[in-house]
Amino acid sequence: MENLLRPLIVVGGSVLVTLFIGWATDLLLSKADRRHPETPLWGLLRRGRIPYQLVLCAALLRGSYDEAELLQEHRVAVGRTLTLVLIGAAAWLAIRMAAAVVETSYSRYARVHRDAARVRRVRTQVSLIMRVVSAVVGVVAVAAMLLTFPAFRAAGASLLASAGILGIVAGVAAQSTLSNMFAGFQIAFGDMVRIGDTVVVDGEWGTVEEITLTFLTVRTWDERRITMPVSYFTSKPFENWSRGTPQMTGTVYWHVDHSAPLDAMREKLRDVLRECPAWDGRAYGLDVTDTTPNTLQVRALVTAKDADDIWTVRVTVRERMVRWLCEEHPYALPRVNTADATLPPGRSNGLAFPDGAVAPRQRRVHESPRVDR
Repeated sequence: MENLLRPLIVVGGSVLVTLFIGWATDLLLSKADRRHPETPLWGLLRRGRIPYQLVLCAALLRGSYDEAELLQEHRVAVGRTLTLVLIGAAAWLAIRMAAAVVETSYSRYARVHRDAARVRRVRTQVSLIMRVVSAVVGVVAVAAMLLTFPAFRAAGASLLASAGILGIVAGVAAQSTLSNMFAGFQIAFGDMVRIGDTVVVDGEWGTVEEITLTFLTVRTWDERRITMPVSYFTSKPFENWSRGTPQMTGTVYWHVDHSAPLDAMREKLRDVLRECPAWDGRAYGLDVTDTTPNTLQVRALVTAKDADDIWTVRVTVRERMVRWLCEEHPYALPRVNTADATLPPGRSNGLAFPDGAVAPRQRRVHESPRVDR
């Protein structure tokens, strides 16, 4: 009976104590979360309940296993297994606690600072810091696990003592894949590109969705995902429309007839912008930027607070201006000119050639969307 009750009491007691302590800790964290809704720390710490209970249970079983006198022929294997579980659970718990602290700090920073660019920069740095912390904790946990095996004790000791964490990073960084890790640090702390920035890479317009130590994901306007190595952004030029300030100036071009009412177009542009919620009211303008034998090239400048709004303003101005010209000033649209050419004074309707022949009367015919006869 003693051989049956002893392991039952030791194992069952360890499990019950673990469940009770875990329940009590979770209850205290829940009360703290309700009392302090302004900080998400206590709610985030509750995510570590499972690794916390694993640490408690593994520690209790490891400490009381000798008293249980269970599976004595496999005593070494069971003890080593419990030790491995304890190390792994402790590493898991450390990562969860670090994530809770880092996310809480980021949330407080985001509430205090209203500058979206600074908040995105901190968010990028925080995400990369968490990945580094997870990698370091994982390496330390693996090294500690190796120390429990006599055959791998030399490898584990050298991993921690002789080389250390910096030796691991430096040794792996010699390979091409890990060069992206240093590019990731350069991006995060050099403020080159941040999560949420609007960028143009390889002719593709999109928003930075994710940044890791090795790759970066850009979500395009049509919801495609472009995954690129972070080293691309440190070695090649790219456009960052959110750098500094998200405010942007956009252009809209039209080709109109030479008789187009430019002053009326300027007034209409002003009216269209006043009715467009995406226009930020900073500036606008309309100018003739080029001329051809048949048309004028007219450019409108408009402003908006970010890349999304500037697209909305441009398409709105382009559509409403063309509609207004069609309804109110159809003569201002590009036309095909089929009138007789006007010759200089003193010249006949034909062109004289050296041999005395006369060229036929010429007509100017140019292709354009509209025909005026």
